[in-house]
Amino acid sequence: MSNNTATTKPVTRTASAEQDQQQRAVLPAVDVFEDVSGITLLADMPGVSKEQLELKVEGEALLIEGGMQQRTPEGLEAIYAEVRVPRYRRSFTLSRELDTTRIEAVLKDGVLNLRIPKQAHAQPRRINVTAG
Repeated sequence: MSNNTATTKPVTRTASAEQDQQQRAVLPAVDVFEDVSGITLLADMPGVSKEQLELKVEGEALLIEGGMQQRTPEGLEAIYAEVRVPRYRRSFTLSRELDTTRIEAVLKDGVLNLRIPKQAHAQPRRINVTAG
């Protein structure tokens, strides 16, 4: 008779697992508004400073990344933390109607405000009619 018992080994954290932990990110809450001239994107990113914020446009993709500064009062050590992943990351596919060369970004009070205007040809225009 054969013995088909499985042996268990203690789980050890590998370099790959630690790298995976560093790559994990929280999705920031986002609101997107559209008007005739473009879109406004508001992303909640509390704890992110301007220096820790990175915005990239590659092709039709917009990538938002930001690192949080975990502030611990001097002389104290955190024994419990609600936020364990100190990084935000979110990506969006942008319409070709949008002019990614003219994106404006403002970070204030933990909210990222991105304004992405539409291309001139994608904006509605009024055509004047003359009587002839």
